[in-house]
Amino acid sequence: MTNRSLSHTKHPVKLSDVSLDTQVKLSALEDFPSLRAKLNQHGLYQGDVLRVLRVAPFGGPLLIQVNGREIALGREVAEKIFVELE
Repeated sequence: MTNRSLSHTKHPVKLSDVSLDTQVKLSALEDFPSLRAKLNQHGLYQGDVLRVLRVAPFGGPLLIQVNGREIALGREVAEKIFVELE
């Protein structure tokens, strides 16, 4: 596989590593049933497309937009969410 073909392959990354104003697709969550339930209560599901609106400095929360809603996620939570670049 060449480097060129790697650039077209989707690799999951942590949401906490995504740059500002980047649109991504939620691909997986670390295996914490309580985390999945909490995110589902906030309307965040696997397969959703979301965009990072703000990243607070010094390890602060991320503000994301998903399904027309804005949700703030703590950095620890964002590290357990895996996304693919759109």
